[in-house]
Amino acid sequence: MKNKKKILLIGGSGTLGSSIIKSKIFNNIEAPEKKNLNLLKSSSIKKYLNKKYDLIINCAAMARMKDCEKNSFKAVKINIFGTLNLVKEIINYRKKFKKKIKIIHISTDGVYNSTKGNYFENSRLSPYNVYGWTKLGSEIIIKTLNEYVIIRTRFFDKNNIKYKTAASDIFTSMIDVQNLVKEISDISKTNFNGIINVGGKRKSDFANYRKFKYSIKPCKRKDILDNLKFKIAKDSSMNLSLLKRIKNRL
Repeated sequence: MKNKKKILLIGGSGTLGSSIIKSKIFNNIEAPEKKNLNLLKSSSIKKYLNKKYDLIINCAAMARMKDCEKNSFKAVKINIFGTLNLVKEIINYRKKFKKKIKIIHISTDGVYNSTKGNYFENSRLSPYNVYGWTKLGSEIIIKTLNEYVIIRTRFFDKNNIKYKTAASDIFTSMIDVQNLVKEISDISKTNFNGIINVGGKRKSDFANYRKFKYSIKPCKRKDILDNLKFKIAKDSSMNLSLLKRIKNRL
């Protein structure tokens, strides 16, 4: 079913953003390129928020964990200060148009400790690397608004799995990006306001990828850690009961 809301999509060139565009679920969407709408430039945000929208979907982020570790300053700048610039302009938008505008902000399961799994939205937050900390910072900023949805998730593109191996002892609630797009659309049709876990059934990375890439080989978490200088999840699976309750209302 088409989603008729007038939407401003930020971060349309990434995996999730491009999937939202290709899905055509949202038939009234504007997705400016980064050169035209850059969250580090308040003037470019203001330029687009001179128009009226029903919803903003923010997918923009520095999301590669390795890149965030190598350049933590850049990660903070993009993920935290970029979000701050956006929130400031949303507040100005509301004052100008006397109109509420909701934002769906994409966050990560990496804000949880990611050791035991089955995390609820109100579970203790304890990010384990730079990326997780910057996304938690962005959540805090988004929560200064009255109308928002923060989606904690982990996704992959089943048509573009680059890995040759995947861990059989790392567990997540990872979801295919195309299914995530549908979940975002469903949530946007509700009056839900707040933080929500969005994902699939708890599975190992190997089980998730093997379904779509038969040639992938199993490995262990320690094999991956041997080549990294930062922490990764052990079990970041999320409790999805809130998501199920909300979808039952549709």
